[in-house]
Amino acid sequence: MSTVPIPRRRVHRLALAALPGLLAMMGGCSADSNDPVVVSVVGDREDFAKPLQHLPDPGAKLFLEATAQGLVAFDASGDILPALAQRWIVEDDGRSYIFRLRRAFWANGARVTAPDVARMLMARIESLRRFDPDGPLDAVQAVIPMTGEVIEIRLATARPYILQMLAQPQMAIVSRDGGTGPYRRKTWGKAIILTPIDRLSDDDDAEDTPVPAWQTRVLRAERAALAIVRFREGQAALVLGGRLADLPLLVPAGVDRDAVRADPVQGLLGLAVTGRGSLLDDDGIRAAINMAIDRSQIPALLPIGGWATSNRIVPDQLDLGRAPTDPDWAALSLEDRRGRASAAVAVWRDDHGDPPPLRIALPQGPGATLLFGLLRRDLDAIGLPVRRVSMTSDADLRLIDEVAAYDSALWYLGRVGCARKIHCSDAADAQLQAASLASTPEDRAARIAEAEALMVAHNGYIPLGTPIRWSLVSRRLNGFQPSPRARHPLNHLFRRTN
Repeated sequence: MSTVPIPRRRVHRLALAALPGLLAMMGGCSADSNDPVVVSVVGDREDFAKPLQHLPDPGAKLFLEATAQGLVAFDASGDILPALAQRWIVEDDGRSYIFRLRRAFWANGARVTAPDVARMLMARIESLRRFDPDGPLDAVQAVIPMTGEVIEIRLATARPYILQMLAQPQMAIVSRDGGTGPYRRKTWGKAIILTPIDRLSDDDDAEDTPVPAWQTRVLRAERAALAIVRFREGQAALVLGGRLADLPLLVPAGVDRDAVRADPVQGLLGLAVTGRGSLLDDDGIRAAINMAIDRSQIPALLPIGGWATSNRIVPDQLDLGRAPTDPDWAALSLEDRRGRASAAVAVWRDDHGDPPPLRIALPQGPGATLLFGLLRRDLDAIGLPVRRVSMTSDADLRLIDEVAAYDSALWYLGRVGCARKIHCSDAADAQLQAASLASTPEDRAARIAEAEALMVAHNGYIPLGTPIRWSLVSRRLNGFQPSPRARHPLNHLFRRTN
């Protein structure tokens, strides 16, 4: 049996009495350590209005993390922290997780109870299993309220990554009126005022005390270009949610290099084959696309150090039980790869005529434009024309740019598997389903490894490298640290006093 304690903390009661003074300061961001922390996140206001529908957008993740915690959470270093659950124990050889809820209240003042949390959590688990059927939630049998303050998650078999999954933004406990914090929101124009929740009692007659301005956050979701300019002009202390698509904007903006922080994340950055038809149903054509791309040229497009390209789906061994599979062409020179790829396209053309343009869905932004130029050059070199389409359009190839939710090969394979409507291997999918039913850890690892090898050979996903996540951080801001999960809790930040 293991136990995770949580220290008792003194926090302040929620109040909006500080709003008038706060709003007067929203036009700028002074160096006063008593000012609120102004934060821009790359995205749009729909990320705040409908965060669950807009995951994994960074604005949706940040908003849920700030206003609707789950049972547990990640800190910036990637470790699991208590959140709505103040502590937990693991029993029955990892098949039972028992959580004691902290004293918490919904936005309407009602007390949070274990039956409510159990019902909401089970509904969320059932919804997520449709998209990740072989992940850590596959073994959840029931979420049971044991008392008014205790719930149990009962598993059919142990899953070592379930706490990491429970710490994801999509596992937030949300009622119709919102979540349980650590902040409450107040909309003001295009910005959101986040005031820390501080309610340890249900005494509604207690006098509210104004929250110190430095504990308050002013949050905006906006285009990367506007967020960068706002930061450069000293009107924001923090910019979050930067990705590959907007990275080139930093150079012409003249932002201090010391302000740019890159997160050491793992995950997927590549092209999923989402189109169908005689062209992309051809095994040789999918392999040709994968072989033709000169990944070594991508880092030159990006003004950030330490970024690595990859031709693997799974970056490390993780729980594969062996090293990840390299494609069968990995040892070939680019010239030889393109020779094989051109031959495959020529065979298809002899049978079908000229191939139609491949529609590549990429986000807006100069980084994505540069990437498209590279893809167009490389695929044109083997006789495949391409055209760019938006991320909301039908596409043959679609960019996936996501940080791994948990440290298992199953996340990578599930994210580019049949459940996500990506061109997939039925044999690999069968192995993943068999892994869920495996009776021993050794058999489970063997099934996962077999699925990984089959997916690499199928070429339904074209890896490019690791995701890029960057932030801009003011020198006057303390508490920020690069995160392997790209998670930056707003309640861990404060202004320097000197």
